[in-house]
Amino acid sequence: MNTPHPLFDLIGKRALVTGSSQGIGLALAQALANSGAHVIINGRDAAKCERVAKEFAARGEAVSVRAFDVTDAAAVLENVEGIERDIGPIDILVNNTGIQIRNAFTDFPLADFQRLMDTNVTSAFIVSQAVVRHMVSRGRGKIINVCSVNSELGRANIVPYVTTKGALKMMTKSMCVELAKYGIQVNGLGPGYFDTELTQALVQDAAFTTWLKQRTPAGRWGNVDELKGAIIFLAAPASDFVNGHILYVDGGMTAGV
Repeated sequence: MNTPHPLFDLIGKRALVTGSSQGIGLALAQALANSGAHVIINGRDAAKCERVAKEFAARGEAVSVRAFDVTDAAAVLENVEGIERDIGPIDILVNNTGIQIRNAFTDFPLADFQRLMDTNVTSAFIVSQAVVRHMVSRGRGKIINVCSVNSELGRANIVPYVTTKGALKMMTKSMCVELAKYGIQVNGLGPGYFDTELTQALVQDAAFTTWLKQRTPAGRWGNVDELKGAIIFLAAPASDFVNGHILYVDGGMTAGV
């Protein structure tokens, strides 16, 4: 690994990335590891996390695994304390865990709405709170909440999902207001539409893809590798005076109507 520029150097830092065994979370974890961070892979499937970690280790990257459910407050506290004790201080937290459920608003089950809120919003609150208690005492830290273009834009049949991403945007801003005085930067990363395991149904839907290409100035789906520069920036010294900001990586979708 080449030595990164000092503004983007994460060597010696530890980064917990939730939901990082696949998709966007995996790409973000890879980016942080490429810049020198010791990455803690998280997900509920321990075997899957271990397989991913072996790939990191094979490249000579520093990696650990902590498989736990980020919606379980007791499990979160136990594992955060374990990371702090056994691996070292968590310098960077990426709240990436999220799910999507599609249904017409009139038919959307309340149980599914609550599941979306628990996974996409409550988990970020629980994990951030556990990690921030340590960051405050150290007087430093980086928190990146993975938001979405749907933090700004509504769309039919995903009203609860859009609600969660709007809430996460405002959580990011309010955390900044409260925590900046402790040397903690809290920002959001707002992906547009990316080709991942979770979006395959939409990628393969010709009508949706046609709409997407027309709606996005760049005229295409995003590639998860195109998120890597943004996450490194938000996690590195380069963003030390950037706080409460949502960085949209969306091919221009939020720029126009």
